[in-house]
Amino acid sequence: MNTHQHWETVYHTKDSAQVSWYAPHLETSLQLIKRLAPSTQARILDVGSGASTLPDDLLAAGYRQLSMLDISKQALEITQTRLGEQAKQVQWLVGDILEIEFAPQSLDVWHDRAVFHFLTEKAQRERYVQQVLHAVKPNGHVIMATFGTEGPKQCSGLEVMRYDSHSLHHEFGATFRLLDSLTVKHQTPTGMTQQFLYCYCRVE
Repeated sequence: MNTHQHWETVYHTKDSAQVSWYAPHLETSLQLIKRLAPSTQARILDVGSGASTLPDDLLAAGYRQLSMLDISKQALEITQTRLGEQAKQVQWLVGDILEIEFAPQSLDVWHDRAVFHFLTEKAQRERYVQQVLHAVKPNGHVIMATFGTEGPKQCSGLEVMRYDSHSLHHEFGATFRLLDSLTVKHQTPTGMTQQFLYCYCRVE
């Protein structure tokens, strides 16, 4: 089963509010986006948006230049159905983050909560970084959330990478100025706790 088929199966067979990465609101992500991009005209991309409520909360905060990307069409359709008429205010992108084409320097904020840690091959991570550099404007911001060093070794049956702030920033390099990092304890719908690492950078 390829990556696309895997995630389509997940969202076809599981309740999107019961998957381990679900949270009613992505509070840390929302707070960081508001801090780094206070203008509601900021162009924001959410990588691996899935069926999360981040677009709901960003729309409620007044943001209107939103793009939601996921490899699973089913996941995005869940969000679109939930948003109803508001879904028309969002750009929906179905595709693989390593293959999809972006307009150059078109984004103010690149947000990723838990896609990057699925990239277990060096070539995949290098390609991902190339995509970020191509798409994000100079002085734009990148918000990355991955499993921390105490996080799980697998997610949804797939192997994952775990990072501390140094190793995660090292993957991106000196072009990305690390502004800060923090760890967050995420409680899954089943009551388990997972450690997430957030790093946020500015593109120099």
